[in-house]
Amino acid sequence: MTYGQIAELLGDGYTPRTVGFCMHSSPDGTPWHRVVNAQGATSTGKVVLPHDKQQRLLELEGVVFNKSGRCSLEQFVFIPKTRVQNATLYTKGTKATKGTKTYK
Repeated sequence: MTYGQIAELLGDGYTPRTVGFCMHSSPDGTPWHRVVNAQGATSTGKVVLPHDKQQRLLELEGVVFNKSGRCSLEQFVFIPKTRVQNATLYTKGTKATKGTKTYK
């Protein structure tokens, strides 16, 4: 998932940056490494040591990154099987628009 997707699921008052701060202070065992930015890249380079730890953890799970350090969101993003009203979560192959009620 992306920080923006999680912010949309949480609702008003949450932004991708807020989600990032929450993930940074999350308890041990939280799969923080599975959250990437809207470009499909990791955003932990200045926060986590070693700087490439998140990308290496994702690669161990089968996520492929290009030379620019980005993964294909269309291929690797998680789409929750839930009803979300008035959200714009990513859908594989297409862009959802506000007002979409369900996601595949």
